[in-house]
Amino acid sequence: MSLFRTKPIEDSLADADEPGRRLKRSLTTWDLMIMGVAVAVGAGIFSVGAKAAADFSGPAVTLSFVLAALTCALAIMCYAEFATAIPVAGSAYVFTYATMGELVAWIIGWNLILELFTAAAVIAKYWGIYLSEVFRLLGWDIPATIDLGPVDLTWGPLLIVALFTVLLVMGTKLSAQVSNVFTLIKIGVVLFVIVAGFFYVKAENYTPFIPDSVPTGGTGAEDVMQQSLFSFLTGAAPAQYGTLGVFAGAAIVFFAFIGFDVVATSAEEVKDPGKTLPRGIFAGLAVVTLLYIGVSLALTGMVPYTDLAAAEAPNLATAFSLVGNTWAAQVIAIGSLIGLTTVIMVLLMGLARVVLAMSRDGLLPRSLSRTSDKHATPARLQIICGTLVALVAGFTQVDVLEEMINIGTLSAFVVVSLGVLVLRRKRPDLKPAFRVPFGPVLPVLSALLCLYLMANLAVETWLYFAGWLLIGFLLYFAYGQRNSRMNEKFADIRQAERDERADRLEREARSAAPEA
Repeated sequence: MSLFRTKPIEDSLADADEPGRRLKRSLTTWDLMIMGVAVAVGAGIFSVGAKAAADFSGPAVTLSFVLAALTCALAIMCYAEFATAIPVAGSAYVFTYATMGELVAWIIGWNLILELFTAAAVIAKYWGIYLSEVFRLLGWDIPATIDLGPVDLTWGPLLIVALFTVLLVMGTKLSAQVSNVFTLIKIGVVLFVIVAGFFYVKAENYTPFIPDSVPTGGTGAEDVMQQSLFSFLTGAAPAQYGTLGVFAGAAIVFFAFIGFDVVATSAEEVKDPGKTLPRGIFAGLAVVTLLYIGVSLALTGMVPYTDLAAAEAPNLATAFSLVGNTWAAQVIAIGSLIGLTTVIMVLLMGLARVVLAMSRDGLLPRSLSRTSDKHATPARLQIICGTLVALVAGFTQVDVLEEMINIGTLSAFVVVSLGVLVLRRKRPDLKPAFRVPFGPVLPVLSALLCLYLMANLAVETWLYFAGWLLIGFLLYFAYGQRNSRMNEKFADIRQAERDERADRLEREARSAAPEA
């Protein structure tokens, strides 16, 4: 039984057209572009850059964003080539199954579930906190949590996840239309904040642009766990800033670009995917990159990075407070709430699409892949995903696993980047509408950059990731391998080979009988 058996592309396309498990093609280039912006521009645009500037990059956080955007762009080119060749739900999982085999595909699918589930739960949690912050600014004393005896319930995540679960069950196009409205509003809020911030910019705050590296002074177990894997393996003392700080900052701000692999999961619901997918994904990435660079320039120009480092939880509101602007905090709180709203919707959709693809193949229960006759959406699966996300966000401190989102995404990016080379070698007959330029150079560069960013994540994150992979392997060998539809197909092939061999031996025996 081969652990690396591949699934023919023709089978993936046929499965996507199976009655009762079919999705409706309704999304346009505009929908995909807005979807990318919707999932990438959330509350993080007001906080992740500030954290990276304060703790890692200083004013060079702009370079961190450029490096993260470049890495994402290279990986997204590989996604676009795959998605135009295999325009079905499942994204990196389906692409890997067609090139590197079932076991690797399972691990990538398992990592995508980690990325999307954790991201949806973490962001839903933050949405509840920001909702209470908006209530506080309006003068309403409504706490974010409710004491239920042994546990505390953060009620906001239950509300927002339930709302978007209902919308996604009713139809992907309807959900996209609602998301479009919210996304345009939050782009307006971000542009307003950038313009307001530039009124306080001072050129001297940009120097030194890349601060000198300084040791953190920590040698305890906690400091070892929090340092990057690269520093741990090379024996370097825990430090911050400097050139390596720019790369470490890029690994942190990469969180801002996780949404674009989610867009690729919608390939099966896109009109004319050969043209629509590349245009929508790259347009969205361009908008997101410009917005984040604008925010980071305003942020680091308003106040010295050392002032941000002195704050307990630095964000854009911190910078406005330091320059004496108090009203901006209200705008940022409302913008954060609106920004997170659409992120949750896209992540919930992406999570359901990945599980749908894995269940079609039997690696997860086949019953999960049924779609609604009325709305052509995976209604049952969407409700299950929404319920689990809401419960985890409402009742746990899931936000401590925030960096797990990055490592799950980057691992998928590495495999997809290398998978493009495998696809070209195995299936030279395929003519995808988009091909990554410069032959194997850019896919290999994409994989190397993603691996380097992974190495800049904390040792603690890697340990959590190793535990997640161990659980994934156990589930695969306990359930997925035995129930895989490819397993059934290989069994049929083997039986046919045995029957053919028996027939051949019988014919040979008959032909030899007269001679005897």
